[in-house]
Amino acid sequence: MLSVVHEASAPEIPDPFNLAAYVLTEAGVSVDRTALEIHGPDAVETWTYGQLTAAVRGTATGLLDLGLAPGDRVLMRLGNTVDFPIAYLGALTAGLVPVPTSSALTAGEVARILPLIRPGAILRDASVACPDAPGVILPDTLHSWRALPPADWHMGPPDRPGYIIFTSGTSGTPRAVVHAHRAILGRRMMMQGWYGLGPDDRLMHAGAFNWTYTLGTGLMDPWTCGATAVIPAAGTPSDALPDLIARSRATIFAAAPGVYRQMMRTAGAWSLPALRHGLSAGEKLPQRTAETWTAATGTPVFEAYGMSECSTFISGSPAHPARAGALGSAQPGRHIALLGPDGPVPRGQEGTIAVHRSDPGLMLEYLDAPEATAARMQGDWFLTGDQAVMDDDGQIFYLGRNDDMMNAGGFRVSPVEVENTLAEVPGIAGVAVTDVALREDTSVIAAFYTAPAPLDDAMLHDYVQKHLARYKQPRLFIHMPELPMGANGKILRRALRDQFKAPE
Repeated sequence: MLSVVHEASAPEIPDPFNLAAYVLTEAGVSVDRTALEIHGPDAVETWTYGQLTAAVRGTATGLLDLGLAPGDRVLMRLGNTVDFPIAYLGALTAGLVPVPTSSALTAGEVARILPLIRPGAILRDASVACPDAPGVILPDTLHSWRALPPADWHMGPPDRPGYIIFTSGTSGTPRAVVHAHRAILGRRMMMQGWYGLGPDDRLMHAGAFNWTYTLGTGLMDPWTCGATAVIPAAGTPSDALPDLIARSRATIFAAAPGVYRQMMRTAGAWSLPALRHGLSAGEKLPQRTAETWTAATGTPVFEAYGMSECSTFISGSPAHPARAGALGSAQPGRHIALLGPDGPVPRGQEGTIAVHRSDPGLMLEYLDAPEATAARMQGDWFLTGDQAVMDDDGQIFYLGRNDDMMNAGGFRVSPVEVENTLAEVPGIAGVAVTDVALREDTSVIAAFYTAPAPLDDAMLHDYVQKHLARYKQPRLFIHMPELPMGANGKILRRALRDQFKAPE
């Protein structure tokens, strides 16, 4: 039997279509139903579906009043507030193309992507780094737009560009991933294929508003099915989350593995009577962390595998839990395979995880990079670059990447991008960056460098803080007499990872 799964059809794609309209109207719930709760230490900010929809459609009117036209791009440099999802859905409502970016990016990093994006407007919180550029809209203006008359939903072909997100490529240059409006229909298959989500659920996501994981799993997906999204207020520490889960009566909790690890440091026997299970994505969740969570909460945690180019499409779920050690199986409606050079490999044999081009959640392209887009395709299959094995029951066991990409707190990071930055440090002759394990459940980015003499660690830390987003910054700097090289002259990053010994 070959490593191919295609057991059910994907959702039909309406035409014409608008992603924001689908998110906010598909469930057909009462305008008075609670869509969002933001839980702070002393108060809860509540948004009904009616209030949320009015703010989104008013924001769309404000954007159009700037003279922007459908298809124009809107760069988002906003902080961890409700401004982020309202502006994002407002742009989509108007037929504009929002480009959400991490608030951790430095002004220099943003400057490098501006020529590629060519935004018609930049929505910016003053607390978020951004170079001087025309078309900047500040939060006070965004807030004033919410009271404007509602814009009509801009309906059009479901395959037209909807939004753009960034992922690092092995070249070291972040890739702009273009998704269609229909991408939201790919997420529909996650409702039961991963979440076990229904309209009566209260889904708490521990991430920030301005992270795409939160935007999808924590906000848009609950709203699509008429559920309530629960978000901790900015600055909520991880050790306060168990109490917040209990007080908010959250039925599902979602977070990146790093948050689970932090919570488990103070794990006890928590009383969470409303909670049914947890969700994890962004990187592999350590088995020990998952077991500690179950012991503390009495509930399972379900993992999902995906990427910026196709969200998640492999997972465990309440209906179909993953086998021990497995990622899970293909979500209902997905068409996936594990490929070798000649096509799908036999079950039990290693192959590259691939998703069929017919998946509604698959990207349209890498922006202005047709060769890079074509390089990711093998016939009708999109190659993820990750290796796995599929068993006879369709369970998929992850083996690792076939390149040197790193994962830091749920963000994919290119070692080349970090190396290019460190190469500018005076005194460094050569540098290689990889992620290393400090212990079984904790990995960090480490920079191995050659220089006539060891450089000052404080100086190196200060340098990367000024030039790289926090999640890209190495936590360790290790001086070496030489870097390991292969026969082709390429640095062997995997050898550095394998030889690394954690400090005592």
